[in-house]
Amino acid sequence: MNEVEKLKQEVLQAQQNSDIASLYVLEQRAHDTFDEKTLQAFYMNILDIALERLTDALEAHRVMDINEVQDFATLRALYEYAIEHYSAGKLHDASALFEVLSGLSNDKKFSSALKFHWIAAKEDISLDDFLSNIADIDATQDAGTFYISCFNEKAQKLLDNSKIDAE
Repeated sequence: MNEVEKLKQEVLQAQQNSDIASLYVLEQRAHDTFDEKTLQAFYMNILDIALERLTDALEAHRVMDINEVQDFATLRALYEYAIEHYSAGKLHDASALFEVLSGLSNDKKFSSALKFHWIAAKEDISLDDFLSNIADIDATQDAGTFYISCFNEKAQKLLDNSKIDAE
């Protein structure tokens, strides 16, 4: 069995087990091995599992535990999905996703950070403006989070001036 077939088997096994964390572990090998079409399918599978897990969590009225590996991977996948919408200029969709995500985790820092994303998208602030005027990218990189977790002073003004109840 060649490397591509072996990797496809591992990916299939992870998909069958709805093991989103294992798919992220396989991500670098997928990038190095798969063509663009197969790689797109790989990411669609991650998103499909994440959306299933989101639905299950919402139906069960369960918050996700960012310290649990499957929940962490699910939150990451859904965050990346929301950022894709934001990047594509679909601010309404991004805002809705950020709103859901802000209430989905038991991690207060994650929830608080997602409120800034949610409000910025809702207030029609482009991703570029969000990144350059509200987010603190250097501090976020130092923090090592998978999401934008650090913000500058303008972020608090955005929160204060927002019509959204920030509590």
